[in-house]
Amino acid sequence: FAGHSETDGETGRIYINQFDSLSVNELKYGLKKAIAGGLQLAIFNSCDGLGLARELSDLQIPEVVLMREPVPDRVAQEFLKNFLKAFSLGKSLYLSVREARERLQGWESEFPCASWLPVIYQNPSAKPPLWQEWLKRDRPKNKPRLRNVLLSSLAVTAGVMGVRFLGMLQGVELQAYDRLMQLRPEEKPDPRLLVVTVNERDFQLPEQKDRKGSLSDLALERLLQKLDKFKPRAIGLDIYRDFPVGENTPALTTQMRQNNSFYAVCKVSDPEFDPDGVQPPPEMPRNRLGFSDLVDDGDSNTIRRQYIHLDPPLTSRCGAKYAFSLKLALHYLDTKGIESNVTSEGNLQIRNVIFQRLQPHSGAYQSLDTSRGYQLMINYRPFRSLEDIAPQVTLEQVLKDRIPPDRVKDLQGRIVLIGPTAPSFGDYWSTPYNMGQQPLKKQIPGVFLQAQMVSQILSAVLDGRSLIWVMPVWGEALWILAWAMLGGLLALRLRSPLYLGITLSAALVILYGICFGILTKGGWLPLVPSALALAATSGIVVISVRSRSIALPEGI
Repeated sequence: FAGHSETDGETGRIYINQFDSLSVNELKYGLKKAIAGGLQLAIFNSCDGLGLARELSDLQIPEVVLMREPVPDRVAQEFLKNFLKAFSLGKSLYLSVREARERLQGWESEFPCASWLPVIYQNPSAKPPLWQEWLKRDRPKNKPRLRNVLLSSLAVTAGVMGVRFLGMLQGVELQAYDRLMQLRPEEKPDPRLLVVTVNERDFQLPEQKDRKGSLSDLALERLLQKLDKFKPRAIGLDIYRDFPVGENTPALTTQMRQNNSFYAVCKVSDPEFDPDGVQPPPEMPRNRLGFSDLVDDGDSNTIRRQYIHLDPPLTSRCGAKYAFSLKLALHYLDTKGIESNVTSEGNLQIRNVIFQRLQPHSGAYQSLDTSRGYQLMINYRPFRSLEDIAPQVTLEQVLKDRIPPDRVKDLQGRIVLIGPTAPSFGDYWSTPYNMGQQPLKKQIPGVFLQAQMVSQILSAVLDGRSLIWVMPVWGEALWILAWAMLGGLLALRLRSPLYLGITLSAALVILYGICFGILTKGGWLPLVPSALALAATSGIVVISVRSRSIALPEGI
């Protein structure tokens, strides 16, 4: 008790306020109940407490600390502070009172006999208490609280996994994934690729006079003739040509039929979006065809995945089973004597690199349609401009022999991709990366998207660059559970809302940093579900503790 008290004759009284007071006799029932519940020490940090001590002796309180005479407020406060400090450090009750009294000697010039005022009133049959004994006695009470944290964590994890399973978090998870991808450090352009672009200016070239689509027969014939001089390992034409070569360009027909390093594209039919597809050039043999089909996530045509293999419908105009990007990469690797095979699980393996196909529940994707084909996540080469992906030259530069000297060496022994970059052609796709604020700047031409997919395969095999991987569902559940339990334990430990908020914020920053660090190595961890579990469990534990009026252990 801290306040005012006095001894009136033989009776001690404590004052609730200026007018109301209570005698020990009026407090006996409450004190007896407290003693039965384990009360071992009563401190009356108030004036003239000897009358209180005489009446309290009948109650058999083990230890009572009180003041002999009226005590100034400052002396009472200083005594209590010093006593609790010494007692909580493990010193005995008597030694703690003595040290606190000795510290009051410095106040005696202002308050005479201050060190004489505190006194211990002891029950001889009771053993003096120790602070450590109280801590040990209270420790088992934490077990129900820890059990509540565990149960809350399990419930929250189950709820988050359920919501995630229904696909309700997919959009925000993909946005978080894109943000982490954008933060990754820059990489050098792939030195094995070169892109020949066809832009708006190239449409005005004399060779483009009779063009169909983005490239005329004559322009393509002369382009291939120019490129042959540099001996590229492979040439990929990322332009649909569903019509035969004209009679005036027989050399182009020969190139298509006989050049084993030349590959072209077609588009497999899709019953829902494109029931017809796009047929390949009639002159191209089937073994040098690849489909160019892309798989988007429905949010502004964002491409985060790529097809490796498809089973074309029987009615499809395009019968290619393997992706254009894969065909080019395998041809390049074959020239280096590197072969591929298929594992018993049906995954592509090149050297020791296994290209794990996505499952229906992979990362943020829930109920992913994997029945149509073999899909991989694209581990994009970070870019701020198209030059960060691969070197490029224009059609005009090649046809007019104006290739910059530093680009000439880029043609030798490389994979050359040919494709349109003219906005009017409409072959633009969204990626996790942005190159500006204008809508078109947030997209890249399809030919550079193909370059990214080719680069991913080559870099994984030849450079050891990681592919994007995800944990199995049970692994993600354990990861989310761990963060849920952390949130619950922090809420159980920290009493102050301010400190709890700061600590939870720090935990979220750490979670974000871990997810980013792992993503730089190819690992896609569940960031958003873990953050939700952390916050939700901490909130539930706080509400539970407060609703049950449980005194939390001292934290900060």
